[in-house]
Amino acid sequence: MYNFRTDLATERRDIYQKVSKQEGEIDGIESTKEEINENIKVERVKITNENGEKAIGKPIGSYITIDIKKLKIAQEEEIEQAANTLSNELRKILDEHVDKQGEILVVGLGNIYVTPDSLGPKVINEIDVTRHIINYLPQYVEEGTRMVSAIAPGVLGTTGIETVEILKGIVDNIHPKLVIVIDALASRSIERISSTVQLSDTGIVPGAGVGNTRSEISIKTLGIPVIAIGIPTVVETAVLVNDSLDLFIGKLQDEAKSNDYLNKLKEEDNYEEIKEALIPKDYNLIVTPKEIDELIENMKDIVALGINKSL
Repeated sequence: MYNFRTDLATERRDIYQKVSKQEGEIDGIESTKEEINENIKVERVKITNENGEKAIGKPIGSYITIDIKKLKIAQEEEIEQAANTLSNELRKILDEHVDKQGEILVVGLGNIYVTPDSLGPKVINEIDVTRHIINYLPQYVEEGTRMVSAIAPGVLGTTGIETVEILKGIVDNIHPKLVIVIDALASRSIERISSTVQLSDTGIVPGAGVGNTRSEISIKTLGIPVIAIGIPTVVETAVLVNDSLDLFIGKLQDEAKSNDYLNKLKEEDNYEEIKEALIPKDYNLIVTPKEIDELIENMKDIVALGINKSL
């Protein structure tokens, strides 16, 4: 299987089509696109059989990608619009897997002390938790309120415990009907950094996008449905160089009008060749934008507000 080094299903599909020189939809993969407004677009990718699963290395299920432009300068109104879009898509997935009263556990993965990896724990601080109030102060809760609990379990390097082991213990004790997991992802595109949200109903493999794969968190390991919400916050140097090379070639093509060699070079995915050149010198770093602090804060607001609205 191709080494995608991205967690996004839509990117994996595009890379597979480019590498295999395949036009049109891949067998076992269906997709649709919707434009919410000039700044927000939604793409829905559904993997329907083993052929699609093998092609892009993602389990059978639904993957929704929400692209949000101009997030660096987003105002409160734009953030709320993005949160509404996320809420609508999340609510549809929830309705497929749990009833209106089913208890939900929200999990924020990542290391709060490392900014690009801090999204999950930051979102947890903003979640409207209700489980304790319903259990101990039911007279203050509106009838029909859903039980919601939340946790940021930390990372293996600081706890010494695999996240899935912590979550198994929680699930076995409080018996939620569904888990929502939030995590930072890796992308194969510079422009997707902290401007894309992916939702999926297949769970998550933490660290897979940066080659640090941890134990899977899914219905297979927890016994209940797992919805994953992920946002790309990092890319590899090879991705940065590959995207920059495409932009440079595009500029030369515009100036030269025609060049067969440059056309051929741009049509190919040069990521693997670039990566091979960088690895011997340990130059294939994981990089993140200088504005990552502001971007994480905006994405934290979008995800937390979207989850709270949908629950």
